Amino acid sequence: MTEPFQESLHELPDEGGHKRGIRSFVLRQGHMTAAQQRAIDHLWPQFGVDYQAAEADLAALFGRTAPKVLEIGFGMGTATAEIAKRLPEKDFLAIDVHGPGVGNLLKLAEEMQLPNIRVMRHDAVEVVENMLADGSLDGIHIFFPDPWHKKRHHKRRLIQPPFVAKLLPKLKVGGYIHLATDWEEYAVQMLEVLSSFDSLQNTAADYAPTPAYRPETKFEARGKRLGHGVWDLVFTRVA
Repeated sequence: MTEPFQESLHELPDEGGHKRGIRSFVLRQGHMTAAQQRAIDHLWPQFGVDYQAAEADLAALFGRTAPKVLEIGFGMGTATAEIAKRLPEKDFLAIDVHGPGVGNLLKLAEEMQLPNIRVMRHDAVEVVENMLADGSLDGIHIFFPDPWHKKRHHKRRLIQPPFVAKLLPKLKVGGYIHLATDWEEYAVQMLEVLSSFDSLQNTAADYAPTPAYRPETKFEARGKRLGHGVWDLVFTRVA
């Protein structure tokens, strides 16, 4: 049920076997349709943001002052586009490296007339480290990241203390982080990780009701029909 591509934190060896530092993704190539490629070719100047190793002016990128939400690992972008449509008062910076998904979200942004979306095709870790100012975000969304089911692969999961520690300074006090997963064991880990930060406060006793702005994905709906659960976590930064 998990999206076909999502971000995951791990260390990659170079040709000599040495670790090259953390990345936020595993690249899984998919088929790029002609429509998706056309969207990248023609819509990137309007909705795309190129990576730069310098702090970005988010208000200038969107052409207005409004709450800014970062989404990491948007898959094919369908849910991202729907959220942006439901929350026109907020701006969404969506990051993924999956070419077909990037093309699809660009196409949706044009078709649905969503001026509050900007898309990046880059490693989210580098974007967070180098392009986002401290206190620049009002929200962070990470929905259905790869659960890496096998225990020996758990170290590759995105939601771990080192990555969350990189995210939190970028979040304003009062801002929120919203995670969702369809893998219960990963939900438990997510809850443990977020609860370990004194600067974060859970908005629920444990797992939160799904916020009205998050649409049900086709993978989620299929899983529910099969009796699988889905867990949302919503924490706010309090310090």
